[in-house]
Amino acid sequence: MPLLQKGHWFSSYMLQRFPSALRLILSAAILLLAVSTCLRAQEEGGKQVTISDAVENALRQSKLTVAGGTPFHLKAQIAAQGKPRPEFVADVEEYWISPEKWRRTVKSRDFSQILVLNGDKVSETLTGDYYPFWLHDLVTALVDPLPMAAQLQRMRGVVEIPEDSTKSNSCLNMVSKAGIAPVQNTVTYLFCFGGKLGLLQAAVTPGYRAQFDNYLPFKERLVPRTITAEFAPGLTIAAKITELSEIATPDETQFALDQVTPGAEQIKSSQVGEDSARVLALNTPAIAWPSVREGKTSGVLSLYIATDRSGQVREAWPMSSDNPELSEAARRQVLRWRYKPYQNAGVSQMEAVLTFAFNTRIENPIAVLADAQARKLALRAVEPTVAPGTASAGTKFTLRASVDEGGRVRSVQNPDNAPATLYAAGAAALKQWQFRPYLNQGKSDRFYADILFVVH
Repeated sequence: MPLLQKGHWFSSYMLQRFPSALRLILSAAILLLAVSTCLRAQEEGGKQVTISDAVENALRQSKLTVAGGTPFHLKAQIAAQGKPRPEFVADVEEYWISPEKWRRTVKSRDFSQILVLNGDKVSETLTGDYYPFWLHDLVTALVDPLPMAAQLQRMRGVVEIPEDSTKSNSCLNMVSKAGIAPVQNTVTYLFCFGGKLGLLQAAVTPGYRAQFDNYLPFKERLVPRTITAEFAPGLTIAAKITELSEIATPDETQFALDQVTPGAEQIKSSQVGEDSARVLALNTPAIAWPSVREGKTSGVLSLYIATDRSGQVREAWPMSSDNPELSEAARRQVLRWRYKPYQNAGVSQMEAVLTFAFNTRIENPIAVLADAQARKLALRAVEPTVAPGTASAGTKFTLRASVDEGGRVRSVQNPDNAPATLYAAGAAALKQWQFRPYLNQGKSDRFYADILFVVH
């Protein structure tokens, strides 16, 4: 990517990543959801503003890197939630004076970057040859929470912002097609604004995902101190701002450039369509689909991939799937794929949505235990407490518990569509159950338990 016009390096860089996604957003709004796609508050009542005004309002209140904004020093820590995952740990530090003058340091286990912008000149120092998608996603969210803002502002529609609530939210939820006919899937775009202030709450596209929380004041702005992104089931990565302070007297030596990095040599990522990615394919063997234990045996699934500058796939994240059990198998195989280096005014990391048709079979299906059989395995059974008047005595309803190998209830389904009040009471009770391990060919295995409840 060549150096861009003074003052627009970062925002233009982000638009370089998202051109395909942004065209899909606009086409989705026009072709799939038409004019009825607008933001709706979860509460009745409120003032209506245009999508453009909602975006401008959210960014005016919380975006740090705007012309005329307060110079700041920011530190943030990035890590996976839950158990430690060293491969998803990073530190970010930024000294920002203006859109034309800033210094950013990003450090992770396998990659680091020192990026300095001073006027129309850029200096970049790297360790490692690949800027991870997950890391770049969260670094972007810290400093440019809506990199697709200009495209959103061109959309027609209105946002209904509640005038008397801080807890409700309004969301624009769109879908668009991915893949190449006849193998096509749908992918989701989601933008949410929270409360009567209309603060940005979430932005999710195939190439960008971020949820914003814990807004606290900084000078004239409200800045989210926690940003999270879910990249796969069980993997949510959070960026937490640990320091945010005003720079009263800039240290100009921090922005001195010992050496200018030409645009063609800067690390960058470009999102391309699947048709363009196919043209660059070098070693992309067909997916060998394993058998599954449940769910659909034929359908489609999509992955979001990112390659390094040599064309090797380095990340593959699941998106929508007709059978999520197959996404991990596809991901493992795609990580061995290789493409020709993507050329975009220099060699670029490539990102793309890939869509696959799968056809497989069910083997060793997950057991579904009837009520009597499941209750024999129960170590702890809690009956639901149903509020008086909710249902007549003797009413029966069945819920399905998903139980892991250790006998713990992981989720509760409502296969027979029991009334919401009964489902809520039954689910609350079932989540307290504990089972002895279910043995399948001598080994502990997960299972489903269909539990029958009777209202007393």
